[in-house]
Amino acid sequence: MILGVHDGHDAGAVLIDGERIFAVNEERLNRVKKYRGFPELSIKAVLEMANADPEDVEVIAVAGIFRKQKRLIELERRLKAIFGPEFKRKVLFVEHHLAHSASAYYTSGWREALAVSIDAAGDGLSSSIYVARDGEMIRMAQSTYIDSLGDFYASVTELLGFKPMRHEGKVMSLASYGRPTYDLSAIIELNGLTFENHLKVIGVEATKKLAEFFGYPLSRAKEIANQMKRGKLDGELQRKAIEIAASAQRHLEKLLEELGVKLSSKGLPLAYAGGVAQNVKANAVLRKIFGDDNLWVFPAMDDGGLAFGAGIFAKAQLDRLDGRWKPFKLKHAYLGPSYGRTYVEEFLRNEGLEFEKVDEKFVVDALSEGKLVGLFQGAMEFGPRALGNRSILANPSDEKVKERLNLALKRDVFQPFAPSLLWEKAKEYLEDLEGRPNEFMTMSYTASEAFREIAPAVVHVDGTTRPQAVRKEVNPSYYEVIKAFEKKTGIGAVLNTSFNMHGEPIVCSPEDALKTFRKAGLDVLVVEGFAVWKKE
Repeated sequence: MILGVHDGHDAGAVLIDGERIFAVNEERLNRVKKYRGFPELSIKAVLEMANADPEDVEVIAVAGIFRKQKRLIELERRLKAIFGPEFKRKVLFVEHHLAHSASAYYTSGWREALAVSIDAAGDGLSSSIYVARDGEMIRMAQSTYIDSLGDFYASVTELLGFKPMRHEGKVMSLASYGRPTYDLSAIIELNGLTFENHLKVIGVEATKKLAEFFGYPLSRAKEIANQMKRGKLDGELQRKAIEIAASAQRHLEKLLEELGVKLSSKGLPLAYAGGVAQNVKANAVLRKIFGDDNLWVFPAMDDGGLAFGAGIFAKAQLDRLDGRWKPFKLKHAYLGPSYGRTYVEEFLRNEGLEFEKVDEKFVVDALSEGKLVGLFQGAMEFGPRALGNRSILANPSDEKVKERLNLALKRDVFQPFAPSLLWEKAKEYLEDLEGRPNEFMTMSYTASEAFREIAPAVVHVDGTTRPQAVRKEVNPSYYEVIKAFEKKTGIGAVLNTSFNMHGEPIVCSPEDALKTFRKAGLDVLVVEGFAVWKKE
């Protein structure tokens, strides 16, 4: 058994036992968003899921090499408390970008690929490019933490009054409301396969320089951001903020396009991870270069996936040593904790709730009546997206539902909602799809005219959508819900947003689900086939 551990920003753990994989992030268990620290609860949870003891673990693969002395001593102390004094002989440290790239390559199903990681920074680097063959990964290019594309986008995020390293998705969403007006090649460019930051500063110093460059009032950034969150997008400074967002997004896409074109000449598919891989619009640019079937974005692409990357890298090296490495394709992201019907029934009884056993027809009837449904079933998703097991569902044909959801979940009004659609409907609903559709919401597509008409609530202002294509063999119960919804309404898709209040982690347990259901004022909660209604 191999345990992967990430003890930094968005801590988590993964346990790999042959073909079995269990993975969870600490935030889901301690309810602290993007928790930074030691993943004690995650380690206990993955061991419990595997029905294993600490002594069953043969290798502890730790993501990230550089730690300050205090942090390293703390990490050792915490590992020793769980694994005993012999823990040191089991520990293998895996460099940050190697862990990111490994998470993508070793789950891609490809024997030969380019493995790329781009983020803000980790272990002194901000990007790495590997040629991966037969389980071996050789680095061919890199960017230092100063020449960071991720930090550039994070600085723009901070400049616009949002939280850097957390709210980059808001900048991407905001960009769709305007047109790019600034040329940012004087800020950061691609030099060969390496990014080059002409500002020569990062973090808050870069943010200040960008404020000067754009002539944007940094002192008023949060005030302007708060107004935009509430829907005021038409003031002079709001329009300027939107133009900055659009310019930054266009520049990010331009640089990734340049990099993608250079890499595509190698004739290999691309496996991709790292914080910048969260940008689904930029991912779509890479998809156009490599094609639907030759780009794989690891579902837990951000730092939350580092434990997985470290663990699967260690496994691949051991398999190579034994001469038994073979390509592995990750089929789904349902790798987290699950709660059986017996547990749920007992929990609901103890809460003194009225509930009844229901089927997918009940969920579909509720959706077609315009109700907001919290759906909780099976194993929790690993990664930042809810994919039908910890989801809030709504009718995608009703534009008004967006306003209800934004109010209920305290979301920003300019952020789009995404659909889960039937696998076989993908070609009809997505205009620019030529191969396999995306199953993990890691890619944006242009919505077809037909889809824009029937499902306006899940199409962004620029006509794009970020779908999850659902296959019956991967999630049969969720597939049946969407299939039954199609039978009733003619629409083979539902609105799917993550089951959490804005700023909180996705729910993990039935207790979390009930709490969020009440807080958000959803109409119905369906937990493992049992329905609970909102009290009128």
